[in-house]
Amino acid sequence: MSRIGKQPIEVPKAITASVDGGAVKVKGPKGELSLKTVEDVSVSFDEGVIQVTPKDDSKRSRAMWGMQRTLIANMIEGVSNGFTKELEINGVGYRAQMKGKDLQLNLGFSHDVIYKVPDGVQIATPKPTEVTISGADKQLVGQVASEIRSYRPPEPYKGKGVKYKDEFIFRKEGKKK
Repeated sequence: MSRIGKQPIEVPKAITASVDGGAVKVKGPKGELSLKTVEDVSVSFDEGVIQVTPKDDSKRSRAMWGMQRTLIANMIEGVSNGFTKELEINGVGYRAQMKGKDLQLNLGFSHDVIYKVPDGVQIATPKPTEVTISGADKQLVGQVASEIRSYRPPEPYKGKGVKYKDEFIFRKEGKKK
């Protein structure tokens, strides 16, 4: 039995939610999100509470039960508060800046890396060595942060590269003579 799936999802007053068959739509101050749930679970909405239940006792429906509940809870959290990821850039001459709607990254290559920001995500550079990614969709915010980090992941000897703000880089000792 899924302990997470059993918990009901409270919908705050500022958010409007609707369940139509297997589609869940949530609208709030930070935006609007929708989710098509899998056929193995059923979703019900009444009196400000969303409940997810498995349709049968199969292994797949029990596996999807908690995941679908978490996806719906993340949608409600996203349209009410939003999600944020912070990246840190380490290295001499490494920096980031916004050029219109695009993010320009100088990461030690012979050319600048231009990242096109997708819809639904806002990117800010409070300092040249910091990038803040925010949006309502948790998956999209994490995907954008991962793509930016993948241009120059941190290396273990000097720690140069793009890393998450709370990430720990295991440092290696250099070659000895």
